[in-house]
Amino acid sequence: MKYLSTSEAGQKWGISKRRVIVLCTENRIPGAQIAGRNWIIPEDAKKPEDARVRSGKYIKR
Repeated sequence: MKYLSTSEAGQKWGISKRRVIVLCTENRIPGAQIAGRNWIIPEDAKKPEDARVRSGKYIKR
């Protein structure tokens, strides 16, 4: 199986390297593993859906 670095995955998906690291940390990319200090992502992994709030409505209690 071939793997991509966070930089390569970011270029492939059109997002930043830092955002890819956050997605890996949140376990939102299936098959992503940490190798030493770097994340490796399977080449066939798909970009996860954007789960950030878009409505602008936040619940404060």
